[in-house]
Amino acid sequence: MNQDELLTHAARVAADIETQVARVVVGQSSAIRLLLIAILARGHVLLEGDVGIGKTTVLRAFARAIGGGFARIEGSIDMMPGDLLYHTFITEEGSPRVSAGPLIEHGENLAVFFFNEINRARPQVQALLLRAMAERSVTAFNQVRRIPHLLVFADRNRVEKGETFELAAAARDRFMMEIAIEAPASDEDRAALIFDPAYHDVEKLLARCQADLIDYRDLEPIAALIQSHVGASPSLKKYALDLMRATQEPHRYGIKVSGVNVAELVEAGASPRGMSLLLRAARVHAFLAGRVNLVPEDLQAVFRASMVHRVFFSPVYEFDRQSIAPLFMEEVLRCIAAP
Repeated sequence: MNQDELLTHAARVAADIETQVARVVVGQSSAIRLLLIAILARGHVLLEGDVGIGKTTVLRAFARAIGGGFARIEGSIDMMPGDLLYHTFITEEGSPRVSAGPLIEHGENLAVFFFNEINRARPQVQALLLRAMAERSVTAFNQVRRIPHLLVFADRNRVEKGETFELAAAARDRFMMEIAIEAPASDEDRAALIFDPAYHDVEKLLARCQADLIDYRDLEPIAALIQSHVGASPSLKKYALDLMRATQEPHRYGIKVSGVNVAELVEAGASPRGMSLLLRAARVHAFLAGRVNLVPEDLQAVFRASMVHRVFFSPVYEFDRQSIAPLFMEEVLRCIAAP
């Protein structure tokens, strides 16, 4: 295929993937679209949401649609870095054995890795994961093991705070997006999840999603082509820079949040890397809409998910982050004039 044919094929397949995943997960259209954008932008994702709302199911559906290996691990206080790489067990004969852990068991075919409750794992474990995210390789069994197609999805336990280790600023900044997956809002969708037996058997439910709609190994070249295909005007670039500055010095841009001294709110705003990742996501949003140039709506559509986890509040406000952050993000978008 030439470049135009590949882009046309990618747009058609992306629509198919979104449709297929929506057959498995109800009431999550916004989250599904953002997850699709992250996958096509090749960005790692933090997931926010309570237990039992389908985070694992939606990731398994995406993994089924794009092909490749899927692995999952549960964070715990006693986890060690080696638990990502090695699995020790006793055979039926009583002999000790060591096999590949979840991060390398699929070899170079690993496409989706889900770290459940990452904030229960110690910083040493998080550090190893960050290396894998940044370099798409790890050292195990005295060899460098490449995982070139890896995308990491991680969620944090936001209810039980005992024995947890919050991700450091540098760690959070490595994730392209933080995507909220909430319980469906409509009573119809909630009733379906509770009473419809079709949603009670995950394996049968996932079978609804067509498998291997795209070769996961093609996602990297497709992502690169999308980024070069979608342009940005000088006025759009200025708008992006204004958004960045507003997250850093909100009081200078007239941003107000009820009950908050905005001049003392932000310790660190969006980083250049964060804005770069936001632009990557915005270009995919534009591509999915059939545009070849960015418009302000593309940045606005991914702004909250791309920024909410990488704007750091002062300690006096950090405790109320969950309520303040969404209001702050909306105020930034409201106060910065779009071209």
